[in-house]
Amino acid sequence: FCYKVGDDKTIKQWDVDHNEMIEPLSTYLHSKMMTGIHHHGKNATFATCGEAVEIWDENRSIPVQTYSWGVDTVHSVKFNPIETHLVAATASDRSIMLYDTRGTSALRKVIMKMRSNTIAWNPMEAFIFSAANEDSNAYTFDIRKLDSPVNVHIDHVGAVLDIDYSPTGQEFVTGSFDKTIRIFPRDRARSREVYHTSRMQRVFCVTFSGDATYVLSGSDETNIRLWKSHASEKLGPTNPRQRRDLKYNSKLKNQYQHHPEVKRILKHRHVPKLIHKEAKEKRIMLDSIKRKEENMRLHSKPGSMPVIPERKKHIVTVKK
Repeated sequence: FCYKVGDDKTIKQWDVDHNEMIEPLSTYLHSKMMTGIHHHGKNATFATCGEAVEIWDENRSIPVQTYSWGVDTVHSVKFNPIETHLVAATASDRSIMLYDTRGTSALRKVIMKMRSNTIAWNPMEAFIFSAANEDSNAYTFDIRKLDSPVNVHIDHVGAVLDIDYSPTGQEFVTGSFDKTIRIFPRDRARSREVYHTSRMQRVFCVTFSGDATYVLSGSDETNIRLWKSHASEKLGPTNPRQRRDLKYNSKLKNQYQHHPEVKRILKHRHVPKLIHKEAKEKRIMLDSIKRKEENMRLHSKPGSMPVIPERKKHIVTVKK
């Protein structure tokens, strides 16, 4: 089955096995408008968000649990695929909230300097999730220590609108307002791959295929595109000799990846002129802010302006 929510304050359930079906199997009526929905990985349960986070049972017409924490709108909600009782949500007050469906109240929330659009849980590590933020960065968090991100992923030059993890849990894909799609290793700040076309506009949603071979994207010009997760990977059947050559070439690249010329070739990507220009402007702005802070620290009382680590600069507070 698949579920959808809309501005008409209804939740509709559809049977995807019947292509000719034009009527939903069931409809849940609600008094509030909903902005997002996510299904439980194992049980007949799903979560919706809007004015609050609500947990539904497929066999009941009203929510079985409701969570609210003084925010106007909750934009997205996601179940943890491993610890399936954990739910994360992003809200309009720039917060990321964590809930446990076994309890009646929220666990904690982290408030950032800018709003997070959505989050994605790591399918291999239950305590790791990544957030797509309006400040053009993606942030990877450990739920055990929310006051500092594990990593800050910084290559985009526009708001990051969607994010999704690979089934391997080692990398994730992001779609951005800057009309590009990037694939980041989970533990690296820089992306390993960038995709763009002249016709593709703002990328609203991205996801990995179940075998981690492809990436699907949906963009503003109403097209769905299919990309290879490894741009140079050969598709189709390969004979033993080809497989040996590909494996040998991969080993060579890994062995000499730190050689200056090899590193330059491996990192080089063609990007649109506008992206290149905006990246340069962003770099100038960040250098200017850093220089200003150093000058203020130089002309201030010793110890009055401590050095704040880059990872903690984007966090306002953590509430429990």
